[in-house]
Amino acid sequence: MNSRIEHDFLGERSLPDTAYYGIQTLRALENFAITGIPIKAEPLFVQALAYVKKGAALANKDLGVLPANIADAIAAACDRVATGEFDNQFLTDMIQGGAGTSVNMNANEVIANVALEMMGHQKGEYQYCHPNNHVNCSQSTNDAYPTAFRIALNNKLVGYRETLVALADAFAQKAEEFRDILKMGRTQLQDAVPMSMGDEFRAFATNLREELLRIDDSRRLIDEINMGATAIGSRVNAPTGYPELVTEHLRRITGLNLSLAGDLFEATYDTGAYVQLSGVLKRTAVKLSKICNDLRLLSSGPRTGINEINLPPLQPGSSIMPGKVNPVVPEVVNQTAFYVIGADLTVTMAAEAGQLQLNVMEPVISFALFTSISYMTNACRTLRDKCVIGITANKYHAENLVRNSIGIVTQLNPLIGYEASAEIAKEALKTGKSVHDIAVVERGLLTQQKWDEIFTFENLIRPVFKQ
Repeated sequence: MNSRIEHDFLGERSLPDTAYYGIQTLRALENFAITGIPIKAEPLFVQALAYVKKGAALANKDLGVLPANIADAIAAACDRVATGEFDNQFLTDMIQGGAGTSVNMNANEVIANVALEMMGHQKGEYQYCHPNNHVNCSQSTNDAYPTAFRIALNNKLVGYRETLVALADAFAQKAEEFRDILKMGRTQLQDAVPMSMGDEFRAFATNLREELLRIDDSRRLIDEINMGATAIGSRVNAPTGYPELVTEHLRRITGLNLSLAGDLFEATYDTGAYVQLSGVLKRTAVKLSKICNDLRLLSSGPRTGINEINLPPLQPGSSIMPGKVNPVVPEVVNQTAFYVIGADLTVTMAAEAGQLQLNVMEPVISFALFTSISYMTNACRTLRDKCVIGITANKYHAENLVRNSIGIVTQLNPLIGYEASAEIAKEALKTGKSVHDIAVVERGLLTQQKWDEIFTFENLIRPVFKQ
């Protein structure tokens, strides 16, 4: 295999000539064997890095900082990188030291070498297009990396949001399907008052749709970028007008409503937007996990549990118990939620750990947020496709649980008072008699006609106060 020699201020190294990355990426591969997950696993991040480098090249060209031929070659190389053509060259580990310098240099080197070939040169002939001097012109890792991170987050949230909408819609469709099914509502896992199963599933849908606004709020926060801040916010090595111009180019390239931060010093070290986004992901994970707990409870049994609904049977549930089927999809979503909740703590600690003018922990923040969004997207899709759309209701069983429940005595409070209702409940619990027989037949506290009026389906699920 042919090879080439590259150098940096630490010395020389040999690289295979097939590699578009260079010596600094090679050093990162040797230094950071942490997750085993390279940045190519996040193609939207690679794409965003290409967008940032293209925007910078065009701004530098406009300002006369880069020769037009070099800037145009960089921009063309970025276009190819953005399509995913060179994803296999983005190999640095997602978690790394250096605040993302290795990721930035991985992008600089790949883009430089792609540009060199397009200009008719060999890889590594950096005198014609240099990773630092040209591709990284007017930039620092400290503005290029977070800007690319924010662009990628924004685009990644689009897919996540669509998946969450689809899941909420699936619950809403089930709500319509189950609207005429009477069931017992429960508090503290004890019988409470009757409700419609449709209302229960509609509440699931509403609960998730509330999260869409929180996602939109978070996206607006990460629209703010610090491009042009360079190292710490002082704009060192960036020409006058560059921050504003590169932001305008990036708006056009990405189609996002990006804005330049008003205080570039503050924006270079602040990670508050990530903390908020992580909190939103955690909030949704908690809600999703709670819903999955409910689905597991409502389908429990089938003979000795609540058994009001049936989840789609996907696989045998035991290596020893024949016929057992487990609620595997809600279980896997629970576990995904636990991961996201833990990742939120990682983001919190990493955001707090930044010192002075830079937060060097941004790589682990990016890893935590990228994986959380990916896992939540997969969990929502799996829950919808393999569970929710296939749920069926045990209508008559659910209704019989209501009719035999002591909880329906609550409906009698306005008529006979709390004390008398409590006495009926106590006797029913002790003797096994029905509330109806004790209240109507034995004690004559209300007529059969009044009972029938109170205990209609509509009045049970949407009670109207009656005396």
